[in-house]
Amino acid sequence: MSSVLANAPVVCAQRTSASRTSKVEARATRVAHHARSTSAAFLKGGAVTAKQSVNRRASRAKQLTVAAAVERQAYDTSPELEDAIQKAIGNCLTETNLGMGEKRQGKVRDFYDLGDLLVLVTSDRQSAFDRMLATIPFKGQVLNMTSSWWFNNTTHICKNALLATPDPSVAIMKKLELIPVEMVARGYMTGSTETSLWTHYKNGSRDYCGNILAEGMVKNQKLPENILTPTTKGVVDRPISKEDIVKEGLMTQAEWDGISKATLELFAFGQQEAAKRGLILVDTKYEFGRDGLGNFYLIDEVHTPDSSRYWVKDSFDSRLAAGMEPENIDKEFLRLWFRDNCDPYNDEVLPAAPDDLVSELSRRYIRLYQTITGETFKPALADFYESRADQIKNAVIESLAEIRGEGN
Repeated sequence: MSSVLANAPVVCAQRTSASRTSKVEARATRVAHHARSTSAAFLKGGAVTAKQSVNRRASRAKQLTVAAAVERQAYDTSPELEDAIQKAIGNCLTETNLGMGEKRQGKVRDFYDLGDLLVLVTSDRQSAFDRMLATIPFKGQVLNMTSSWWFNNTTHICKNALLATPDPSVAIMKKLELIPVEMVARGYMTGSTETSLWTHYKNGSRDYCGNILAEGMVKNQKLPENILTPTTKGVVDRPISKEDIVKEGLMTQAEWDGISKATLELFAFGQQEAAKRGLILVDTKYEFGRDGLGNFYLIDEVHTPDSSRYWVKDSFDSRLAAGMEPENIDKEFLRLWFRDNCDPYNDEVLPAAPDDLVSELSRRYIRLYQTITGETFKPALADFYESRADQIKNAVIESLAEIRGEGN
């Protein structure tokens, strides 16, 4: 395991090499069983051609390869946290109903429009390929607290809309007019989705969102300089150039100039801070809103493992030279699992993500939070008196009263 992950501030259980090996073997057995079960489900109800059989065997091989990669990066957590993760599988924060304002559900967040303010509840929903894939224990808390840390540490670059974080899963923000463009910043030639830089490059494109790309580049290599590849913000993301952003009226030229500058500065700062912690901030996305005076603000989330790709720095060069994928501590391995086991863009029903991969992603998100912030993750849990839904609602009500000066 890379030193940056081994040194993150987390209470680790002391396990012998034998017990660690046993744990890995047990996980591999469960993943293999899942592969067999998935295959059986595919076979049920009809004959299978030789080509289909070969494809499914290849898919199972890829599945186990991904599982093996996960095992090599498995992170120890305290027994208490590990127990909480296992208990939370299947009982995650999937949706909230605060009973206030106008509710809108995004891919991951529940938004409550209170007129002058927005309440954002970050759920445990895991989204990729423009759809929900799974629910991940404590993901919402990790994303919200990671984002809050970055919001508080980037005010020297641009203003943001964050007013309060009354609960680990909640952010209260100033209500702004959404600018319907996701500002995607990239530092490496990589990706697995249809809108990714590498997908377009390997398919022959050398002009992506107005960025001219040189011939002979290989997957995962560092770009000569950071670039912007914005997309429209909607049900399905659409890559768009800066010229078309202005032409279609999504931003004014002045807004593009200011927001693109802020985006590159935010990304460079994020890369610097990540590098100090032994990580590579590979790419990320930002969203912005405008107030009634035309000022723009950073909104939504910043440098979270959901909006960003992180690699481990000290193993990157050797793995690139060997033609291996970088060590990642974001959701990429789960995206790869779905891509290898189904067609996530077109299949109506997706297979369930294996519990081992779900719990592993939870551990990775927690590790990233601790590595970036230097703080130990302490999950908010329901207790005898309050469910998580009640905890969230009561915290929001109290915080709104403070923000609006009620009861003073």
